[in-house]
Amino acid sequence: MRLGIDFGTTHTVVAYADRGNHPVVDFLDESGDAQAWIPSVVAERGGELRFGFDALALAADPSAVVVRSFKRFLSGPDAGPTQVVSVGCVVIEAAELVARFLSHVHDALRARSNLRRKKSDDGELRVVIGVPANAYAAQRLITLEAFRRAGFIVDAVVNEPSAAGFEYAHRHRSTLTAQRDVVVVYDLGGGTFDASLVRMTGPRHDVLAAAGVGTLGGDDFDAVLADVALEAVGIRRIDLPGHAVERWLEQCRLAKESLNANSRKLTLDLEAVLGKDAPRPEVSLPVSTYYDACMPLVEQSIAAMEPLMSRAENEAAADPSEIAGVYVVGGASELPIVSRALRERFGRRVHRSPYPSAAVAIGLSIANSDEAENRLVDRYSRTFAVFREADAGRGVVLDPIFTPDSVLPSRAEPAVFTRSYEAVHNIGHFRFFECSSVDDSGKPRGDMASCRDVFFPFDPELADRNDIASLPVERRFDRGPRIVEHYALDHNGIVHVSIRNADAGYERRYRIGG
Repeated sequence: MRLGIDFGTTHTVVAYADRGNHPVVDFLDESGDAQAWIPSVVAERGGELRFGFDALALAADPSAVVVRSFKRFLSGPDAGPTQVVSVGCVVIEAAELVARFLSHVHDALRARSNLRRKKSDDGELRVVIGVPANAYAAQRLITLEAFRRAGFIVDAVVNEPSAAGFEYAHRHRSTLTAQRDVVVVYDLGGGTFDASLVRMTGPRHDVLAAAGVGTLGGDDFDAVLADVALEAVGIRRIDLPGHAVERWLEQCRLAKESLNANSRKLTLDLEAVLGKDAPRPEVSLPVSTYYDACMPLVEQSIAAMEPLMSRAENEAAADPSEIAGVYVVGGASELPIVSRALRERFGRRVHRSPYPSAAVAIGLSIANSDEAENRLVDRYSRTFAVFREADAGRGVVLDPIFTPDSVLPSRAEPAVFTRSYEAVHNIGHFRFFECSSVDDSGKPRGDMASCRDVFFPFDPELADRNDIASLPVERRFDRGPRIVEHYALDHNGIVHVSIRNADAGYERRYRIGG
């Protein structure tokens, strides 16, 4: 069985191929009702972790701790495979937490879903999975390994807005012509914002560029409503008890998701959260007040995608009418103000997916289906680099290895970069680094993260030692051993590094993010 799985910040959505269609899988919640998603939620009670709908069922239990949007644990620059997080009294590595949640999804697909199985199915769940286009290396690798540990066979990792591009072509093929083949995908999810510029020529999709904000999503719009409503009654969110904060944010999320283009007022139940301590039973505010408070977030997303729009107009021979459209997807994009602001800025070219929360999963399913003439040429979307010595050790420079223009290769032929030199020091200290881009002066720009520090023994006498990180780096040779650095970028956007002492014949290998 081939699936597309969008592991989202708030919801996890699964789609599959069915005779040219790509329906979304329904799951049974605790009440036995069918839902087109599994909540990306974990809860702890009595030292036991529960996931999905089982976790939501504990939301009203004061002895339970419910953690929503735990995917955001992976989205920061300090995320890594050994990062430890707390869920109630349970302390667990973030990678293990994600793997256990995905194991729950794996089990739910088999026991609590409407997934149709053909008699010819061999029981394997083969998946194409999505990651944010601007995901750090650690998030990309942790997500891939978590799916594998959960029992899925991962055929590919695709950037989420690139997957939504497949869904656009599947649904809006009539808008694409030989002259109008450029689409900008605007993907505002629960925890991240991504945008991709895609040229769609028949079955071929070329991602020309990507942009995004790794800390902007629906959760932030919930927080704005929470604060604006509390401010109206003179309360700060920071002063609420822990369980009250969780209940208040959840009520704000539900109120936000109920809004439509005709909504004029928002009413929230204070007593349900604060009980007898509530200064009044409820708080009401005009929807326009909430929208005004949200505009800085919407403007932040538009500012992030502006460079793509400028490039799109260049790709369309400087004629904006030749852009097929701006395709709006992601659960948070259902907030009416989002499409309104985009149309005010970009006019009638804005198309909103009829299934914004499922567009990525559907696109991933298309990428994983037997409609195999579909071909995606995606980009690395970040800059992977290493800090090196300059001026005989008197300075440091950033040496880019793979950049946002680097094309993700095929499964069979990774993109490679090799450099060799004669070492002069006893130890090589490699400071691997990633960022959004590098400016003309060689300085990093945008989101930045240190990927990994690697210490490699240039001196053969140190080859068998595991403590070289504690040793001083010293100049030992005038013309030392020949060192070969080999970098390979695979089809999942993961960098593999090998460093070899070619004269002595030993080598060490690393996966960046792990």
